[in-house]
This record gives sequence, C-alpha cells and structure tokens, in this order.
Amino acid sequence: MRIKVHCQNRIGILRDMLDLLADYGVNVARGEVGGEQGNAVYLLCPNLINLQFQSLRPKIEAIPGVFALQRVGLMPSERRALELNALLGALEFPVLSVDMAGQIVAANRAAAQLLGVRVDEVPGIALSRYAEDFDLPALVRASKARINGLRVKVKGDVYLADIAPLQTEGEDSEALAGAVLTLQRADRIGEHIYNVRRQELRGFDSIFQSSKALAAVVREARRMAPLDAPLLIEGETGTGKELLARACHLASPRGKAPFMALNCAGLPESMAETELFGYGPGAFEGARPEGKLGLLELTAGGTLFLDGVGEMSPRLQGKLLRFLQDGGFRRVGSDEEVYLDVRVICSTQQDLSELCGRGEFRRDLYHRLNVLSLHIPPLRECLDGLDALAAHFIDQASRQIGCPLPQLAPPALERLRHYHWPGNVRQLENVLFQAVSLCDGKWIKAEHIRLPDYDMPQPLGAFTLDGGLEQIVGRFEKVVLETLYRDHPSSRLLGKRLGVSHTTVANKLRQYGIGAEKA
Repeated sequence: MRIKVHCQNRIGILRDMLDLLADYGVNVARGEVGGEQGNAVYLLCPNLINLQFQSLRPKIEAIPGVFALQRVGLMPSERRALELNALLGALEFPVLSVDMAGQIVAANRAAAQLLGVRVDEVPGIALSRYAEDFDLPALVRASKARINGLRVKVKGDVYLADIAPLQTEGEDSEALAGAVLTLQRADRIGEHIYNVRRQELRGFDSIFQSSKALAAVVREARRMAPLDAPLLIEGETGTGKELLARACHLASPRGKAPFMALNCAGLPESMAETELFGYGPGAFEGARPEGKLGLLELTAGGTLFLDGVGEMSPRLQGKLLRFLQDGGFRRVGSDEEVYLDVRVICSTQQDLSELCGRGEFRRDLYHRLNVLSLHIPPLRECLDGLDALAAHFIDQASRQIGCPLPQLAPPALERLRHYHWPGNVRQLENVLFQAVSLCDGKWIKAEHIRLPDYDMPQPLGAFTLDGGLEQIVGRFEKVVLETLYRDHPSSRLLGKRLGVSHTTVANKLRQYGIGAEKA
C-alpha cells in the first residue's frame, strides 16, 4: 500500500510516523518527500493491509503537525517514471541515457529497435559497440554544454545527435552523471522540416491561369512534372518561377519528399557553397564544431530548387555539375564523399545560352540543366487575363485586411493595362494590396493605383526627324531597341519579341552599343 501524509515540514515528524508504524509491525520499503513546499510524505508499505490502515489513520493524524492521511496509487517517483516512459515511447526517434563510463543506462523503444535488442536488455550495453569512433564521455567532459547536430555513425547509418549533459547547474565536470543522446537520421531531417512547412506549399490548382499564354505553360509543366530529370524555368523577376517549381515537385513521384530552395543571386560564393553543400566539423574559423548539413542533404529523396542559377560562381558550377553527373559531392572542409538522390530544378532571369557564349556559364552544366525547360511569359504579354487576375488579388487582399470587397473602377483598370509591369505578377499583387488598403469605399479608383514611374515620359516622345532617311530610321531603330531591351535583356529574348533571329538582333545591339556594359 502507498500512503500520503499531508503534514508540516518540521524536524522529527517522519521519525514519529515511523515509530508508530514499527509498533504495528508495518515495514516501510521506500519513502519520499513531496508537495509544493515539501509538505507531504509518501510511504511505500508493502505489508500494510486495509484493516491496519484504518486503525493507524487516527493515530497518525494525531501526531503534532499531521493534517491528513490518505491512500494513493503511485509514489511521485513512480508517476514520473511512468510518464517519462510513456513520453519516450511515443517518440519515433531513438533516445538513450549514457553514463560517464560509456554504458547505456536506459533507452526508449525506438532506440532498442535501432540496437536490435529488447528495452529491458539495454542497460549495461556499451555504446561503443554500435557507434563508430564516438567517445561520448570524453566529448561531454570537453564540452560541458549541450551539443546539437553532431554527425554520428550508428550501425553504419549516419545520424545527427543532440547531446544533453546530465549535470546539476553550477557544478564542475566531476559531477557529470552522463548525457542523454537523441538521434535523428540525417537523411530524414529535411523531410521533417518539409512536413512542418508543407501547408505553405501549393500545387498547379493554385496557379491563376486567366491568361491563355500562362495556361499553356502550366499544361507543359503538368506533362514535365512526373519526369525525373532536371528542369530549367526561365522568366523575369516576379513571374512565379518558384511557385511553378513547387507545383512540379508536388505533382511528381517525389511530392511527399522534401522541397528546398536556395536563391543563388546575391550570395557570396563561400556562403552559397556552405548553404548548398554544408561543411564538416571545424571546417573554418567560427564554424559549428559538429559541422552543418547543406540543403542537398536536407533534400535527400526530394527536389532542390536553385533560383538565379546564372549567377553561380564558376567553382560552384563545377561542384553542381559533378553532383548532376554522379550524385556525389564533398562538404566544405571534408574529404568524405556523400551520394544522394535529389532532383534539381533551376530558374534564371538571364539567357543561359548567351552567358555560355560569353564564357560566363559552363556549357556542359547548361546542357545538364536544360533537359526540360519552361518559359514563363511576363505579365505585359498576358494582359488578356489581367481583369480576372486583378479581381483575384483584390479578393485576396480584402480577406487579409478584413474589409468589404471593393470593385475596380474602369479608369483604374485602364491604368493597370497601360503599365509595363517590370515586377510582373508579384508587383501587381503588391500594388492591388496597397490599393485595397487605401480604398475607403466600394470602388478602387485610379488614384489608389500607385505605380512607380507611371507618368515617366516615353522615349519616343522626344524623337526628331532631322537628317536623311537612313539617319532617321537608325535613330528610331536604336530607340526601339533601347526601349525593349530593358524588358528583354538578351538577343534571344529580344529576337523572340520582335520576330527576328537572335543573330540579327545581336548585330544591331552591337552596332548601337546597347547592352555593351553588361557584356
């Protein structure tokens, strides 16, 4: 029987209880002090029967400082042990407690399955039998602090280990009792992150296809999505390249595996390399001692999206090419070869074939990436769907802001139609969100549509007719090419826009010195 005595915390009160129990021949196997302020005593009395309890109850309650006596189902330590076991048993990843001799003291069911033994057989097993080149006691003594994400090989598989030392705060290393070791498979970390973020991902059905040109792109993407080959998506900023890449991933056989994205534009080479490939323990000054997983390893089995791939440094292009060829790479500061199965989807605002011609992008990498390709047209070429797209964004904005749904006045719609949209769909969405926030009635008016440089004079407005026909035509041709080049910054894109070969356009651009500063 287990009993709880609610009492004062005074010297000698426990001795008074034990003397009384001894007089009745009751053996006390274990005792614990509990309660919020140590105002309860719990006693485990194996041979105490109910008749004795009823006789003892008034006598114990008569002891000075005792308030009440009752039977309980569990001692506090038993309850904590049962709750802890239940919690650990519910975890799908292995958790082990290891002492400072390197012996496993306790483990949950997942850890026992990993080691290939029953839970009751775990205590006393040496961790070194299963973990290669891993001296946990020495590591804990040296660190004296929590370690997260340490790479450990257990039975041949790579795990990331979180190590929490068992030490009372403020005590020295001699008081270390061991550590609790939590293991996560390295190739499943990305999947866990992906599942947390999965609600943010959207498929083809969420891509608004009011324009015929965009609907045609989505049809092509649906056909390419299930194909397990690299995909190159071309398009200007704000056209939704990442959204299309996510949709292709979700519609592929890898749809339940991780999807990770890295924007290569604007990242220094060293940062882009460590983000993509990770680094080994102590790879450089300031690096985490346990190393770091790169996005490639976090994406194992899934899809990696590289935005702005045209701005990758030549060295990173070489490492990426090697991974695409044989699936292998090395982390920064490590000689260990890592082999993974990852589909790569890339996007670019630039003409990669033109970059190859200028020697700024590797031709062999371009051919590896360009197995499948999609081109997303800019918004100015999809104005046939502008009305429906604008209505969609206004509806979204009114829901987010929590205001009545306004209508787009005809002058406001005309203002949208005559803008060149350098930021494309993303810019349209932001402009309409601002318009809804400014609108205080049922209509979004033209003055609510705030567009940068909307009233900027057109380049052709100052065109003169001085000189002969050849000079006039030359000036006009130069102005046309300068105007369109801003939105089609390559000979291939501009040639497609004008309906002529890119060689013809390239010669004209060279003749007028257009874009020469980017060459």
